[in-house]
Amino acid sequence: MTTVVYGKEDLVSFDTSRALRLRLLDGPLHLAWRHSAMTSDFIAETMALGFRSSERQYKTIRHDIGYLTNELIENSIKFRASGEIMIEALVDANDFRMRIVNFVDDDAATRFQQLLSKVTAGDPGELLIEQIEASVLEGGNVSGLGLLTLMSDYQAHLAWRFDGDNLHKRTRLQTYAMMAI
Repeated sequence: MTTVVYGKEDLVSFDTSRALRLRLLDGPLHLAWRHSAMTSDFIAETMALGFRSSERQYKTIRHDIGYLTNELIENSIKFRASGEIMIEALVDANDFRMRIVNFVDDDAATRFQQLLSKVTAGDPGELLIEQIEASVLEGGNVSGLGLLTLMSDYQAHLAWRFDGDNLHKRTRLQTYAMMAI
């Protein structure tokens, strides 16, 4: 089994003992895709509950967590191989942390690793502008905009751990995120 990590390696240690844990069971893509926003809203609402004493802070935290979780859950659904998706999330001190675990086929893992090599190589703000320009030139079919937006506009720290399984020709992908709240 080959293991490769991209992004902020210190995020890969994740204490799930106090985390909210949700499993999206394998099924038709349209079912899971349709429900990704609802899942993200549930996580955002649950994580923001402790901040209700300040309506402004509550709304900001709920929005930011909702955007982050929706983007990462959509990616895990869109590029997954057969199998469930595990989502774990928690608010820890001044941070929101999450981990999403799913499987991707080896070809998707290779393409995603190539994208991550570019996305994690420079300043997220500059890379976001470059990707937006490339998207305009190529008719909107450019990957990485969501991840770069999270890193640039939401100051999210991200990491990805790929554990290859040569026997089953698929890769276990763990996506980690941390965002100050």
